[in-house]
Amino acid sequence: MTRKHKDSRKKLRAEKREQAMIEGILEGSPDGIGVVVIRLECGCRKMAAVSKSGDPASKVIIYRDNAESICDKCKEDDGAYMRVRESFIHWTEPAPSEEQQREISIKVLGSYSVN
Repeated sequence: MTRKHKDSRKKLRAEKREQAMIEGILEGSPDGIGVVVIRLECGCRKMAAVSKSGDPASKVIIYRDNAESICDKCKEDDGAYMRVRESFIHWTEPAPSEEQQREISIKVLGSYSVN
């Protein structure tokens, strides 16, 4: 992974409109230490809480801001990986150590995340 890629990955943060969804997911997931946020090209988002072992701590939620439903493409392919624009984990405070964050990120998002 290049230095530029590492730096750009650290800059990804939850947007204000994602915060309420993240807080709701964490509230219903007592084992959650963070929320995986996946932004798709179509504008839909997929989110799920993750536990300290890197396992799912909630159901995967897919939604689209200001829409009654997700897009037709997501209805067909459930937000396929090939259409991921950005992905990161929003950590709760206190956040796990850098090493634990890295291990969980690799387990959940793979060794190369899309940014």
